[in-house]
Amino acid sequence: MKFTPEKCRIPDIAMKPFIDVDELHDFLDRPKPTTKQVQDIIQKSLNKKRLSLAETADLINADDPELIEQIKAGAQTLKRRVYGNRIVLFAPLYIGNKCVNNCKYCGFRTSNKDQIRTTLMDKQIIQEVEALEENGQKRLILVYGEHPEYDADFMAHTVKTVYAVKKGSGEIRRVNINAAPLDIEGFKTVKKSGIGTYQVFQETYHPETYKHYHPSGPKSDFNWRLTSLDRAMEGGIDDLGIGALFGLYDWRYEVLAMVRHANHFEAVYNIGPHTISFPRIKAAAGTDVDQKYLVSDEDFIRLIAILRLAVPYTGMILTAREPASIRKEVLTFGVSQIDGGTKLELGSYSEDQFDSQNLNREQFEINDSRSLNEIIDELLDQGYLPSFCTGCYRVGRTGEHFMEFSVPGFIKRYCTPNAILTLSEYLLDYAPDKTAEKGWEVIEDNLHKINNTAAETETRKRLERIKNGERDLFF
Repeated sequence: MKFTPEKCRIPDIAMKPFIDVDELHDFLDRPKPTTKQVQDIIQKSLNKKRLSLAETADLINADDPELIEQIKAGAQTLKRRVYGNRIVLFAPLYIGNKCVNNCKYCGFRTSNKDQIRTTLMDKQIIQEVEALEENGQKRLILVYGEHPEYDADFMAHTVKTVYAVKKGSGEIRRVNINAAPLDIEGFKTVKKSGIGTYQVFQETYHPETYKHYHPSGPKSDFNWRLTSLDRAMEGGIDDLGIGALFGLYDWRYEVLAMVRHANHFEAVYNIGPHTISFPRIKAAAGTDVDQKYLVSDEDFIRLIAILRLAVPYTGMILTAREPASIRKEVLTFGVSQIDGGTKLELGSYSEDQFDSQNLNREQFEINDSRSLNEIIDELLDQGYLPSFCTGCYRVGRTGEHFMEFSVPGFIKRYCTPNAILTLSEYLLDYAPDKTAEKGWEVIEDNLHKINNTAAETETRKRLERIKNGERDLFF
């Protein structure tokens, strides 16, 4: 079903493409801001107010090294105020790599005849989820190519299959989806399966560049993809993830366009996206990407800090595309979610022989292949609080309700205790002794920082219940 006014009830403003290329470039062509302007913008963000396009453009145009350092420092402060020291962990699970699109940057592209096509059957999905649960995972994102076999009913079925798998003390408590756009009825079907976030990345918000990199297939329709998450909202999914693939076009434009997308959601639905992702182009089989717009490490770190300030309440995701060194550094500037123990090859979590990457079986190359425990161990060493929390989603603190809590910063009242409880489960059920020892020290330190006697007392009570065998306790 195509997206037309006759077939949906989305507000008129949402049915119109909201990306104006000239408008965005006009903002980027503004004069460079003064030091005072940049400092005022940072302070506005620290007051947890969303930045305008003009203000975001000023941060982008502030290329003086001293101002860049002030922007990064502001992002560090904001992240601590809104998110504390929590880092949410998840893993991707690829369900199928059949695809009818021909995206030039993707190993799944239909013209790549070397790609070995696979779709996991129910038995294989169960085996994969059991393997993930045995490592301590509680949150997954299911990934699908765009293919007629992977329709809304198929996605809903796979989500339900994942939720039904219980291995020992393990269970998956939140299933997100990264998949092709659907029509409204399709989103309603997926919503009923109990998903968390639905991600659709625009890849590039620059229409001309988009056309170049998407020459054929359903994904070649720029506007159908751009308005996809409006249809998701109409289908009842109010927990949405947006993103751009950096390296296709000018990173400055893409940052501003993502802020425009977030502002669009607020203007039409009174909520913003739940998460923003900013993957960089990585090696993949059979691809053809111009090197002109590849993003340096320095600019990548800078753009993450700018996004953190521009959208204070929105979760920011960094995946294993990036090497461990970069992931470690940008956690400071705004990233709140990372994956761990990631494998992209279909069926590889349950098969020991998959020790190295085969790009003819994967979408792209990953650069952080550490196990989940290795990543947790490093996070603990750095003083972070690893979290598998799913509390907000499961008690309905999503969409506009999430905004009610997160915009003022009150979400920390729930997230820190919930992070402590989920980490304690991991330490008891899966962690090696050395990791467990460090983990309990971090938990004790964070209990003292709750700054609410009643909340600390109740969290300690629930910790004792978990130590005595109970599981899945949350606020």
